[in-house]
Amino acid sequence: MNWQKSDLHTFTDARKQTRSFVSRVIFAILIVFILMGVIIGRFYTLQIEQFDDFITQSDENRIQVRPVAPNRGLIFDADNTILALNAPSFTLSIIPERVKDNDALIAQLQQYIELKPHHIERFKRNLKLPRKPYQSTPLKLHLSEQEIAILAVNEYRFTGVEVEATLKREYPDGKYFVHALGYVGRINLRELNGFTQEQVEQYGGTNSIGKTGLERSYEAQLLGEPGSEHIETNARGRVLKVLTRVAPAPGKDLRLFLDSHLQRVAQDALKGRRGAVVAIDIETGGVQAIVSNPSYDPNLFVTGISYKNYNALRDSWEKPLFNRTIQAQYPAGSTLKPMLGLVGLSEGIVTKKTTVYDPGFFQVPGDERLYREWKKGGHGSGVNLRKAIVESCDIYFYDLAFKAGAKKMHDVGEFFGLGLKTGLDIPSERSGIWPSPAWKKQRKGRPWFTGDSINMSIGQGYVLVTPLQLAVMTATMANKGELIQPRLVSHIGDVPTVKKILNTIELPDKYWEHVHEAMEGVLHDAYSGTAWSVGRKAKYRIAGKTGTAQVVGIAQDGEYESEKLSERNRDHALFVGFAPADDPKIAVAVILENGESSGKAAAVAKTVMDARLLPSVDASTDRNSNSNINNASAITANSSSEKVLNTPHRHAHL
Repeated sequence: MNWQKSDLHTFTDARKQTRSFVSRVIFAILIVFILMGVIIGRFYTLQIEQFDDFITQSDENRIQVRPVAPNRGLIFDADNTILALNAPSFTLSIIPERVKDNDALIAQLQQYIELKPHHIERFKRNLKLPRKPYQSTPLKLHLSEQEIAILAVNEYRFTGVEVEATLKREYPDGKYFVHALGYVGRINLRELNGFTQEQVEQYGGTNSIGKTGLERSYEAQLLGEPGSEHIETNARGRVLKVLTRVAPAPGKDLRLFLDSHLQRVAQDALKGRRGAVVAIDIETGGVQAIVSNPSYDPNLFVTGISYKNYNALRDSWEKPLFNRTIQAQYPAGSTLKPMLGLVGLSEGIVTKKTTVYDPGFFQVPGDERLYREWKKGGHGSGVNLRKAIVESCDIYFYDLAFKAGAKKMHDVGEFFGLGLKTGLDIPSERSGIWPSPAWKKQRKGRPWFTGDSINMSIGQGYVLVTPLQLAVMTATMANKGELIQPRLVSHIGDVPTVKKILNTIELPDKYWEHVHEAMEGVLHDAYSGTAWSVGRKAKYRIAGKTGTAQVVGIAQDGEYESEKLSERNRDHALFVGFAPADDPKIAVAVILENGESSGKAAAVAKTVMDARLLPSVDASTDRNSNSNINNASAITANSSSEKVLNTPHRHAHL
C-alpha cells in the first residue's frame, strides 16, 4: 500500500492528541486528588482537632446560661398578716445580642401594643447598665392579658423578643406601712457602680433593690441567693427547653412587732393631720405602731415612678415622703417634765414636799429678765412636784433647772436616750439635740447661760427630739429606768431577734412611783390635770404628760393669739404616756404639727391604747375617743397655752 504524505501527517496528529488528552486527564485527576486532600484535611481539622472549640461556640449560640432570680422574702405583722408580698407579673423584654436594630424592632412592636415614651427611655437607659451577654432587658412591665395574647400570636415576627413571667413586690396596705416597711425600686446606675463583684452575682436576674425602711435595712436577708438554668434556644432566640436548673434560695421572711390593726387605728386617729404616732411594747421594746402622716403609696415606686407623680410627692408642702417618726425634730415642750422631776429627786434638789410660789413669772437673782408662766397669774403658792407635773407648772421647773444646772439635766437626759439615735432597725434616723455647755461651745461658739438651762427645763431653746425618742423615753419611764433598744423585726425567718438593754437607771422605787403617780394625775385629777378630759373616760388608768412646743417666739410683753397666726406658725401639740399605769404594757408618743391643743394629742394616744388594751373595742369608732378628740381643746385650754417668754426658739426641723 502506498502512503501519502497527508495521511502520515494525520496519523501523527492523532498520536499527539492522545498523549495530550491523557496528560490532561492525569493532571485533572491530580488536581481532584489534591483538592480532596485539602477537603479531607480541613474536615479532619474541624471534626477532630478543633471539634471542642467549635462545639462550644455552637452551644453558645444554641445554649445559654441565664440567672434565676430568687423569691424575695415576705414581711408579716405580729399576727402573721402579710404586709409585703410578691405578685405575678409579665414583662416584655428584648435580648440585644439577637437584635440588629433596636429602634426598628421597637417601631415594629408599637404597631401591635402601646409603648409610651418613658418605656422606651427606660429601656435605652437600662441598655447602658452592665449586664451579662444574652441577658434580657425589660421594655414594658406589667403586660395586660390582651397584650400577652397579641405578642404570643405574632411571636414569629419578632426576633430577640421575650415575654417573661416575673414576681414584683406589692404592698396591699401600702399607705399605712410605707414609713416602716419602705419599698423596693429598680436598681439604678449609681447603685450598680457601687456593687462588688459578689453583689453583681447576687443580683443576677434581679432588677429591684430595697430603697428605704425595712426593705433596705434587711436587704441581705430578704434578697435570697440566685439560681441558674441552661436553656436551649432556636435561631430567633426563643427558648426551646430547659436543659439543667439550679434552683435559687428564697429570701428569709420577716415577722414584725407591728400590729397592723393598731397601725391603722393610729393613722386614722390623726384624721389627715400632719403628725406622728409611735407605740412601743414596754416589755420587749418592740414597736407596735409607727405612723407618719401624711403618707403615700409605695407601690408607685416598685417598677419606677413617673416624673409627674414623684415631683408631686417631692414638692408637696405636706412632705409625705418625710418620715416624721425618726427624721422630724421638734422641741419637746413639757413632755420632759417627769424626767426632770427625777433629776431633782435623785440629786436631792427637791423632795416630795418641796414647794415654790408661782406668781406667773420667774426671775433669776440679779437678772431683770422675766421668764413667764404659761398660765396667766400663775399657779399660786404651795406648788410641789406632783402639782407641777399635773398642772404643768413652768415656774417649778425653771427653779429646778436653775438649781440643778445644765450638766445634771444633760446626764440624766442622755440615760433616757435624748440626743442619741435609738438604734431602730430602719435607716435615716436622726439624733435630735440634747444640749450641754460643751455642745453649745462647739456648735455655737458661745458660752452657756442660765437662761439656756431654764429653756431646757421646758423642752424649748436648743432642745430637739424625734417622736421615736419621746416614745423610748416614756417606755424607759414605765420600765423604771430600763432603756430597751426599740425594734421593728421580731423574727428573721424562724430566728427571733435579740432584746438589747442599752441602759439601766438605778433610782429608788419611791422616786419612780412618785413621778408615775403624778403622771396619772395629768389624766385623772378632776379639772386640774391637763389631759383630764381624756383620762376621765378611760376604762383603765393612764400615766402621761401633755406638752406644747412653740413654732414662733413671743415678745416679753406679747401674748399668744392663735387667730393672728398662720396655721404653720401655731404651736405643736404633744403627748406621751403609758398604760395601764399600774402594770404598763404600751408606751405612746404623739405629735400633732401645729395642733395647738395637747388634749387632742392625748386623745389620739388614748385611741391607740384602747385598740391595744381593749381588743373587744374598735378604738377607731369608739364614741368616747371621738368625742375626746373633738372636745379636748375646749376642756384642756390650760394645757394648750404652755408658753415661755424670750426663749431662743427652734422650729421642728423637717
